[in-house]
Parts: sequence; structure tokens; C-alpha cells
Amino acid sequence: MADEKKFKTSMGDGFLVYMTEEEIRKDLAAGAADAVKRGKVSPLTDDEMEHLYNIVIMPGKVVGVEPGREVVSTNDSGSYKISSKCLISIRRDEQAAIAERVLGCDSIDIGNTDYNYKTVKGIADREASTMRMALQKTTMPLFYGAMTNLGFYTKPDGPVENWSMLLPEGRIEEAMEAQEEAIEHAVRDIEFVAEQIYKAGGDGMNFDTTGAAGDADFLAALKATEVIKEKYPDLAIEIGMAGEFVLGMHGKLEYDGKRLAGMYVHDQVKMAEKAGASIFGAVVNTNCNKSFPWNIARVCTFIKACTEVAEIPVHANVGMGVCAIPMNEILHTDIVSKVDKALIEICNIDGL
Repeated sequence: MADEKKFKTSMGDGFLVYMTEEEIRKDLAAGAADAVKRGKVSPLTDDEMEHLYNIVIMPGKVVGVEPGREVVSTNDSGSYKISSKCLISIRRDEQAAIAERVLGCDSIDIGNTDYNYKTVKGIADREASTMRMALQKTTMPLFYGAMTNLGFYTKPDGPVENWSMLLPEGRIEEAMEAQEEAIEHAVRDIEFVAEQIYKAGGDGMNFDTTGAAGDADFLAALKATEVIKEKYPDLAIEIGMAGEFVLGMHGKLEYDGKRLAGMYVHDQVKMAEKAGASIFGAVVNTNCNKSFPWNIARVCTFIKACTEVAEIPVHANVGMGVCAIPMNEILHTDIVSKVDKALIEICNIDGL
């Protein structure tokens, strides 16, 4: 009796594995079921699951969508990745031109290597100069990007108490007050940077890895969006999330009358819309201990639920360790392109 055919795929940590049709279908079903249970969202249809299976087993180093199904791309810290990742010393404005004319990017993020708004506030005028130089070399939209990174506002480097130290000591009220104070500092810093970027002619702001420090971090980004859109309504804002689930480091913070802690992507996008965001960067975390079929089915279930309710463009985050992309530095092009194809054809995303 011949051995059952096996298909090459990957684990969430990038380790190559070979799986049978039965194993793949079993993991697809389990991953989708996990998303349904956790997010309380609708499952994928039978046709969508079959389509997803066919994507998983596609041969070739790269797969693609049908002509006409292409989507645009945005990014984070894109203007310095040639120098930081490839160790080639090139100015950020020149990297922006390379991204446009060589790599074919649809937009680029002009960010500082110390990628947070607290740091950038002190050098905002110089960052605005870099933005101006990049604008002179390119025609595509240019964003300025950084992380809210609320943790940077804690002592000894910041002005507020460190809630990560207060919480284990049982000083709950003090920890909550510290986070609320940090929100005010972050909003002011982001607003200041946005003013410089707007005056320089920048097209938008990118709030990257939003919610990394929990619900207070998410609220800071939402409030900053409100302030910026009121002052500069034509300045685009992309809110890219840190994870599929908003951690309740505070636990009681609300926006638009809804508690932020515990929100999954389909609820997060509605908060971003309410604040005035132009693009929502949806994230679903990759489980390193599970297979690619398990991860991509889970991702598609979550992201489809997000796009179905979204009224603004949804750009799925397909960086390392999120949206079924393996958690390793050197990525498999077949896996990455299969993720893109599934998100476009099954989840109807607007961008990557």
C-alpha cells in the first residue's frame, strides 16, 4: 500500500513539516473553531474552508491572486529597514525612493530607529526635515510612524510610576492612576509630532503596535486620533494593533461607552472608526506551537469577522509572528504568499 501523500508546510515557529490531507483538514477545523470560541464570531463557510485547504496545499515557492484582486500595502518603520536589516548605510529619504521605485511599495513609513513618540517629540523638527526631503524624492503617500509605547512614560526614564511594578505589590489604584496619567502625556507628545509632520507636508501618521502596553495604550492612540483629526482632518491616520486581544492592564478604561479590555479585532476596528482613523491594521497572533493550517484558519475567521463590520479600510498585519506568518527572521515565501492570498480572497481585506 502506497504511503499517503504529504504536503510541505510550516509550524508557527517556521519549522518545516509535512502533513497529510487529513492532518491539514483537522488543523484547519481546529484553528477556525478556536477563533469562533474566543472571539464569539461566525465560522467560515464550508466553501471558504475548502478554498483555504486548496491554498494551503498549492505548490510553488510563490502563489498569487487572480489579476484584479491585488491590494495596496502600508508598512511600519519601512524607511529604515534597508539600513537596519540589511546593514546598508542609506539615508531614510533615499530608502523611501528605493521603496517606491525599486520595491514597488504603495506607501512608506518615515520612522525613527527609536520608534516611539516620546523619543521623537524631542527631535520632531529634525524628523520633519527628513519627511520633507523624502517628499521631494517620491510621489507615493508618506506616513510618519512610531509606537504609542506607554511603558516609556514610567520611571526612572519617564514621569509616572511603573504600573508593572505596582500591580504585583497589590497597589491597584495607584497602578490605574499611573496609566491614566501616562495617557495624557502620550496624547500631547503624539499631537506635537503630528503638528510638525503636517506642516512638513506628510500624508499621514501611523500608530504602530497600538495596545502593546494594554488598554491604556489603545486609549491613548484613540484619543490622539480624535485630537489630530479635529485639527488636521486631511491627515490620514493608521492604527495598527499589537495583538488580537486588548490586554486589561488597567481593566476599567472605556471608549465610546465600551470597555476596551478584552476586545478582539472586530470590536477594535469599531473603536478606531469612532476615533476617526483612516486605516485599521488588524492583528491576529501566530501560535508557534501550531501548524500553518491551524494558524491561517484561525486568522481568516477573525479577520473575516473584522472586515464584515468595518467601514474603513482594513490592512491585515502580515509581519513576522502575526496573521499566520511564522515567528522567524527568514520567512518562507510560499507561506507568506499563501497568507496574503487567503486574506484577500477569503477575508476581503483592503490592504496588507
